[in-house]
Amino acid sequence: MVTTHLDAHRARRVAERVPDPELPMLTLADLGVLRAVELTDDGTVVASLTPTYSGCPAMAEMRADVAARLRDAGYARVEIRTVLDPPWTSDWITPAGRRKLTEHGIAPPGAAPRRDPGPVPLVLSPTRRTVPCPRCGSADTEETSRFAATSCKALWRCRDCREPFEYVKEI
Repeated sequence: MVTTHLDAHRARRVAERVPDPELPMLTLADLGVLRAVELTDDGTVVASLTPTYSGCPAMAEMRADVAARLRDAGYARVEIRTVLDPPWTSDWITPAGRRKLTEHGIAPPGAAPRRDPGPVPLVLSPTRRTVPCPRCGSADTEETSRFAATSCKALWRCRDCREPFEYVKEI
């Protein structure tokens, strides 16, 4: 039993180090996408991932990267599961992940709005009016494009330092 616990812990540590394919300064654990890593009785490592968005185009690459890292670490049987419930929110980004985003010139999301369980209303207005500049800290910023390199980010510009930056939208 001790070996199984140590193997499961080791497998988790391997999976936690896999970088996000779209935000490589973050690991899947930093982003909150890596939900669980378990070891079954037959020795299969089961890693569970939750996409940031339904239909996230990076999920196939995330699944392949986690499986490859675990196999490279010596785990012969690997299963990757996609878990959709509960859905991912930007609150799952760790403090280290938020710090890394800022260090790389990307504004981290604010806290996701609190909602009652049940259907989520479709809101077509911005979720936050002010996004601080990750370079100089100024609040005098403006959104220049609702979508950036990926659908989970928007493009903003700082009016003070005049630098453009990406902003990870909160969900």
